[in-house]
Amino acid sequence: MTTPTTLSLKKIYSGKVRDLYEIDDKRMLMVATDRLSAFDVILAEPIPEKGKILTAISNFWFDKLKDLVPNHFTGDKVEDVVPAAELPLVEGRAVVAKRLKPVAVEAIVRGYIVGSGWKEYQKSGTVCGIALPAGLKEAAKLPQPIFTPSTKAAVGDHDENISFEQCEAIIGAELAAKVRDTAIALYSAAVEYAATRGIIIADTKFEFGLDEDGTLTLMDEVLTPDSSRFWPADSYVEGKNPPSFDKQFVRDWLESTGWNKEPPAPAVPAEVAQKTADKYREALTRLTC
Repeated sequence: MTTPTTLSLKKIYSGKVRDLYEIDDKRMLMVATDRLSAFDVILAEPIPEKGKILTAISNFWFDKLKDLVPNHFTGDKVEDVVPAAELPLVEGRAVVAKRLKPVAVEAIVRGYIVGSGWKEYQKSGTVCGIALPAGLKEAAKLPQPIFTPSTKAAVGDHDENISFEQCEAIIGAELAAKVRDTAIALYSAAVEYAATRGIIIADTKFEFGLDEDGTLTLMDEVLTPDSSRFWPADSYVEGKNPPSFDKQFVRDWLESTGWNKEPPAPAVPAEVAQKTADKYREALTRLTC
């Protein structure tokens, strides 16, 4: 499923991966599609069953981390708001969520230096303006997790890493500190659990919103292969970017094509899409079984 068009609920937003439908002024139906976004470009080819896998992983983490921060769940069931005839379209890939005011930054926490952070470190010894010890190797574990926010770009635009001071300017100093501290606490708790399942969480992105009382609330997705970098602990070696259980597999394939990272993306072969799906499912199995 890429974009369901036959739901009777009113669609209010279509993002890179998720479609949102109005239930009432306080609730919405959040549907995870099989679309995949790489380098902020939505690929034409879906990843088989990806939306269901992402939903299962997110639901697992939302429940596990519920004592650390409120989340977007309302407690309502999908079958209570979607007509029976339409349930097969969203089964396993939808949740009933609170309608929140999104916090206008993405809360990224890094525990290892890799990706865009590694590229910046090589040039300046910093990540998002945070000075790091000299001599770190690629994929090295950081002395402690760091909060490296980014802008929240519109569909088709690119997110940009920003400094904490820029984050404060966008959302205010008090909220910025709350987002930072909450994100690091969530990441630290997740890292501790994942380690018992043979997974290293190198970095992740959280999305937060504010409810009508101004309470910071975890929303959207949490600690999925779309929003995180999962590495198998048994093949981790400092100095090398390890194989992962996330969309890095398809990102690596896209990089190998020489694509300029502007739309449209190259057509993803069926075997690459299936191997990507297999990696997502392995992450789900390791974390939850």
